[in-house]
Amino acid sequence: MTARDAQGVITKVSPRPVSDTVSRMTDLAESRGLKVFAVIDHSGMAELAGLQLRDTKVVIFGSPKAGTPVMVDTPLVALDLPLKVLIWDDDGETKVSYTAPATLAARYGLSDEHAAALAGIEPLTDVLVEC
Repeated sequence: MTARDAQGVITKVSPRPVSDTVSRMTDLAESRGLKVFAVIDHSGMAELAGLQLRDTKVVIFGSPKAGTPVMVDTPLVALDLPLKVLIWDDDGETKVSYTAPATLAARYGLSDEHAAALAGIEPLTDVLVEC
């Protein structure tokens, strides 16, 4: 299942728990030559602060070779690069959410060539949520 909301966020459902989906995401990214810059454990940090938050993690990844030319031409796109995937628990269902490449392209007025540099997130997340 894939859904796109009014803010241009795409959400897909993973058949795996959050932790397994995060591991699979980092493995898939690295196997495709992408750099995983960080995994942000929002729920883990909340727990350390004595707060509760559903299992919520963000994987930050990208390709400096693909992203740098985009940022050279459009510096403000660095606000959204590297790409990010939110992997979170929604009442027992693992969801994978990210900003649609078309939304980012429209937000920053990217050329078709630069927009294509961001589009790889689509097939990557399709593989991520396969059974």
